[in-house]
Amino acid sequence: MADRIELKGLAFHANHGVLPHETEYGQAFSLDITCWLEFPGDDDLAGTVNYAELAELALGIATGTPRQLIETVASEIAEAAMVAYSLLHAVEVTLHKPHAPIPAVFEDVAVVARRSRKRG
Repeated sequence: MADRIELKGLAFHANHGVLPHETEYGQAFSLDITCWLEFPGDDDLAGTVNYAELAELALGIATGTPRQLIETVASEIAEAAMVAYSLLHAVEVTLHKPHAPIPAVFEDVAVVARRSRKRG
């Protein structure tokens, strides 16, 4: 399972958060998605993940229904990707919230959701 596709820095604005100003005004977020799969032996898009479609799927969820927890958003994206692409062995979704309401200087807050197929 050495092959992977990576999407990094998918930027979007959304209203996720626990505090009233987060849900009212929203803020900038970004997504990184890593997919593990076997690359096809041929040059056919049907044998891999169309990363434009994956980005659209992820951003549809990320900019959709506001959630209190970014953990929920990352999990929903990971689970949807596993359903949409049966050829995935695993997917990892990192959701960055660089403007989280933390009373300190920091670079980033991120959560990571990883889903994989059971092998047996």
